[in-house]
Amino acid sequence: MESKNRVTVEIFGELYALKGDIEPDRVLKLAAIVDKRMKKIAKTNSQLSPLKVSVLAALNLADEYLKLEQDYNQLIEMLKEK
Repeated sequence: MESKNRVTVEIFGELYALKGDIEPDRVLKLAAIVDKRMKKIAKTNSQLSPLKVSVLAALNLADEYLKLEQDYNQLIEMLKEK
């Protein structure tokens, strides 16, 4: 039986105690990315609620993911053509 990793991270001033199969260093890195993005969004508009900041951060990160996925798929297609 595998043991679950436990790690506490801080994102946008809130602490989250997380448990899972993912490596703690990776969780810390992910949390730092989300925290940085939320702080950047909040800095541009201090009137946004934390909920709205988190939704906008999620949309930003999802947009980046889709762009990377599209670039990856184009690269795979280019490699197949060669």
